[in-house]
Parts: sequence; C-alpha cells; structure tokens
Amino acid sequence: REELPPGDVHLERRADSPDNELYSMQKIPFLSNIFNCLFSTGTSDPFIKFKLDGKNIYKSKVVNKNLNPIWNELFSFPIRDLDQTLHLKVYDRDLRSNDFMGSSSFPLNKLELDRIIPLTLPLEDPNSVETDMGVIILEACLSIREEPAKRNHWPKRVDFCMCWLFQGQPVSQAQVGRFTCGQKNQVWTGIYTVILVEGQDMPDCGQGDIYVRLRVGDQRVRSKNLCIKANPQWRESFDFNHFQDAQENLMLEVCCKRGRKSEELDIDLTRLPVNQRQLYTCVLDPNKGKLVFLVTMTPCSGASISDIQSAPLDNLKTLQETLMNCLRDLKDVGYLQIKLIKATDLPSTDISGKSDPFCTLELGNSKLQTHTVSKTLNPEWRTALTFPIKDIHDVLVLTVYHDDGDKAPDFLGKVAIPLLTVSNGQQITRMLKNNNLSRTTKGSITLELNVLYNPVRAGLKTFRPKETKFAEDNPKFNKKLLARNIYRVRKISMAILYTLQYIKSCFHWENTQRSITAFLMFVVTVWLWELFMLPLFLLLLIGWNYFHITPGMASYSQDLVSSLFFLSFQESEKKGLMEKIHMIQEIVLTVQNTLDEVACIGERVKNTFNWSVPFLSFLACLVLFLLTAALYYIPLRYIVLVWGVKKFTKKFFSPYAIDNNEILDFLKRVPSDVQKVRVQFYI
Repeated sequence: REELPPGDVHLERRADSPDNELYSMQKIPFLSNIFNCLFSTGTSDPFIKFKLDGKNIYKSKVVNKNLNPIWNELFSFPIRDLDQTLHLKVYDRDLRSNDFMGSSSFPLNKLELDRIIPLTLPLEDPNSVETDMGVIILEACLSIREEPAKRNHWPKRVDFCMCWLFQGQPVSQAQVGRFTCGQKNQVWTGIYTVILVEGQDMPDCGQGDIYVRLRVGDQRVRSKNLCIKANPQWRESFDFNHFQDAQENLMLEVCCKRGRKSEELDIDLTRLPVNQRQLYTCVLDPNKGKLVFLVTMTPCSGASISDIQSAPLDNLKTLQETLMNCLRDLKDVGYLQIKLIKATDLPSTDISGKSDPFCTLELGNSKLQTHTVSKTLNPEWRTALTFPIKDIHDVLVLTVYHDDGDKAPDFLGKVAIPLLTVSNGQQITRMLKNNNLSRTTKGSITLELNVLYNPVRAGLKTFRPKETKFAEDNPKFNKKLLARNIYRVRKISMAILYTLQYIKSCFHWENTQRSITAFLMFVVTVWLWELFMLPLFLLLLIGWNYFHITPGMASYSQDLVSSLFFLSFQESEKKGLMEKIHMIQEIVLTVQNTLDEVACIGERVKNTFNWSVPFLSFLACLVLFLLTAALYYIPLRYIVLVWGVKKFTKKFFSPYAIDNNEILDFLKRVPSDVQKVRVQFYI
C-alpha cells in the first residue's frame, strides 16, 4: 500500500466552546485511491455496513484510530432486481455501542454490465448540524455469475453479481476479472490427470497407515491407505476438472493416521503443457522423503450450457462432430445431453407460498447448474446441458434447491437416473425423492435425455479402475445405517445358507426324486468335467435369468423390498427409548461376534503354519502329505467322485450320523491369539 500524502488541515477554534478544546475540521482533501470520512473530532474506529432490502449483506473490517481509513476489501453478493437500492451506513466502533457517523445509498440501475464504475458517495446524517460528513469512494461492477457448487458449500445460482472493490492501489485486470465477475461459466475446458506413483526414502518407523490428500481448487480426493514403509507404492490415478482462466494449483499433503502431516506441496498447473505427461519428484519436509507423481493436462470440450432451442446434439453438424469425437477421443466414452424442461408442484419455502428453484446436475465428479426461476412452484428452465461421459455406468443426479440469497439453499428434491436406463429422445417425468433417495416427496421434474457412446470403449472402460469420487465430509456414526448394512449382510448370508441347506437336503434324501436327479447330475458332471464348463455354467445361469426374469418385475420386487425395509426403520423410530437401546445393543453384539469369528479363523490358520501347537501342525503336515500323494497318483475327478458318492450314500449306511466339517473341526482345536495369551499352550 502506498503512503498517504499529507493534506492541508485547518483547525478553527469554536466560539461556543468555553474550554477552547473542541475544534472543527474545515477542509481535508481526499484522494482518488482511498476512502476519506470527515468526522467531528479526534480519531475514530470506522467500519461500514451494507444493507439490501433491509438485510445486512456485508460488514467491513474496523480500521482503528484513523480518519482516512483504507479497507482494501472486496466482496460480492447476489441481486434479483436492478430496481433495488443499496444502503451504506458508517459507524464508529465503541466498547459500549457503535456511534452512527453517516449513511449513503444509490440505485443499482446506475451500474453497467461487466464494467467497473467508480462511485463517490457523500455521507449524510439528518440529525447532525454538519453539512460535510465526508465521502466514501468505491468501485462496483455488475456481472452475470454462474459459479459451480463447491465442496462443503451449498450450491448457489447467482443471476447477478455485485462486486465491491475497496482498494488502496490500482488492481490488475486479472484480479478484477477473478473477483468481480467470478467464474463466468461452469464449463470445464480440460482435465488434469494426476497419477500418484510412489514415495521414496520415507521414514519407516512405527505402525499405522499413510495416505496422500490431493486438491485442485475445491476438488479434493484422497489416496488409499498403505502401511508405513520407506517406499509406499500407490499407483493411483485421479482426474480434476480445469476451468478456463482459473488460477489453479495442485496441492498435495502426505498424512499419517496417527496425526502427523508433512508440509503441503504446491504445484503450479497454469504452465503445464497440453497432452504432455510431466514427472514430478518433490522433496517433503527434511528427513521425510520424496513424493513421485505424474501430471497430464488433456483438453476437453464436451460440457456446455445453452438454451433448449439450440441444443448441441440437435444440430446435425454438431452431432457428426460429437460422433467423431466418440471415436477419436480415448479419454471419453460418449456424451450425455439433458434437456431440462420444467418441474411441477414443488414444495413452497417462502412465506408467500412460493419458491425460487434452481437445479444442479451431477455426473460423476462433474457438475452443472441452471439459472434460478423466481417466485414459482412450477418453474420452466428450458435449458440444454451436455456432459462428457467417462463411465457409462455413472448415474445422473438432479437436485432441486430453493435459492435463499446469501443463505444456504433449501433442499426441495432429488432424482437419480442411471445412464444405461436412458431412452434417447423420450420425454420423461420423474417424481422427486428425499435426500437419500429412500422415498418420494412432493413435486416432479420433466426432462429429455440423449446418450451417445461408443459401446466398445464403454465395455473396455468397465474393466478399468473406477473414477475416485471427490472427498466428502468425514462420515459419522449412524445407527440406522449400521442396522441397514447388517441387514444387507444378513440377507446375503441367509441366501447362501438356504442354498447350502438345499444341497444338504439332497444328501439327506428328504425328497427322493430331487436327490436321484442331483446324484445323476453330479456323477455325469464330475465324469465329463472340463475346465471350460465353469464359464459355460455361469453363462447358462445368466442366460436362464435373462429369459425368466422380466426387468419390470425385478425392479418392482426390488422397490418393494426396499420400501418394506425403510418402512421397518420408520416403525423403529416410533419405539421407546429402552427398545432403541436394546436394538443398538443387539446390533453391536452381532458385529462383535462376527468380527471375533472372522479374526479367530484367520489367526488359527496362521498358528497352524507357525507351529504354535506342534502336535496340530505335525498332524496337518501328515494330512497334506497324504493328500499330495493321493492327488499325484489318483486323478482329481476320481477323488471328487468318491467323495460325492460317500456323501449321497451316507444316509443309507449311517442314518443317525452327525454332520460335520473336517476342516472347521480341525481349526477349532488350534488356539487363536487371544487364547494363546490367556492359556500358555506351548512355548
């Protein structure tokens, strides 16, 4: 900041002051690059409040003991109507109360679009005898702003952006463009691909996990956890969207779950060459090793926002170019076009019974946003949006919000549509659902979808690693979520158990016809078995389900099961406190016992091989030696055939025999680590 040149100050003794202590300032010349406020006497601690429609939209910082304060602040806020008037009030901060020092205002219709206008606003106070209360000099710009939602922030659609530039010295055009206009479009023009390779010469001490956090702007991801060692190998790829004219840096931070962090690495991406892979080997804090990664900048031109009348894929020339890109661009699988037409019967959020709805659309890590339609429950956006498709298995998520100005938008409804279920060119209407998509809410949305993709590339991409989602907030414990996951695991385990019981019933001859059929199929399959029969069997099973399960009935039964499941949770909410406590105890006990069983099996297998109990390990060696000799001299199909015949005929020779599993019975004799600590089996 430049120093203020001295001004001519003339002090005049007031005749009505008996103590000759009060003076009035007659003249203080103000400069074009600072704020000057002429106050009555002494020094002040001035600050400014900005109001629009009676609401405080911004409060400046306090400049202590200064009659010529320089704020050097900048802020922006949304406006709905150019007929509004912005009010400014200057206060002197005091310990007990803030003293009013003058106010000013001006209509917003004086501003011009995308042009910085300097303003000189004289302060006024109707209750003061002073005619010259000072002035405020500022710069303002009116611009259309379409800023994508940021992580950990609610998405916001801003129709107009007011940007106030408090300055003490001239500002560069790049800074003005960044702050006054914001990001004028949400369309990304390229993709940064970061391949996290490895760490080198890292401290190899202690136990725990190590991972890397990566950030470009508000796009955040996190690598997988690896055990702490000198040269951890991540070998992961992450994609970040590049927005035009954005000052973007890649931030990397190596973290340990025990709380230790390295210094954050800052990589400038603005000078990164296009379509050229750059290798970086960055040194971390002293004696903390190095981090090796690759960065590539790839142009991308598939995202767009336009009026529904000029939708890109409706133009024959654009359609041909898009099809050529699908064949040429190896990064993308295809393109998705959404014609967002309207929403009907939305919930009301204002006192007037209306809402100001806008819609965000998410496909993977990409997000676009529509404009806000004011004061209506039946908005018509009539907007066409296009996305490049990276994975044909992605799900398009549309979320409708109520724009609440500078506050967090209110959620109105959400819809999720898998890309593989899209019928091109067909106008559809979907009912809105709640935030976790578990039940329908009030309102519906009408849209038309078109998906163009390369089936060959989509199939090959299916066997590649799935794109890592941008990091969200740390998950919190939720008893309903825990109960739902346990329910899902129990459902799968019950299906497996029923299958095993069905096979067991064939061995026990509970149904003679079924057991005879199973026995003959077993003998023929084992006798004629070849390795190619395994994928053939799975192919026949999938084909059988294709011809005998209709998609409509499958989806209906799935929706029915999910609805009954969530109804059971709603009923559980009505239970008393003690019943909820017992339910939580039962859930925790189930998880505890399951983890104990899994841990015991793993530890017993380990202890078998490390001779924790020599007798059992010697017995295992003997069985493995006999099994090796048998498999060497006898073909496998004969051994399996003998085992199967023995299983089917066991019911006839020993009708009262107890069923057992020899391997599990053996493992139950091997102590787990907990049992080794409690009881000293062997040393």
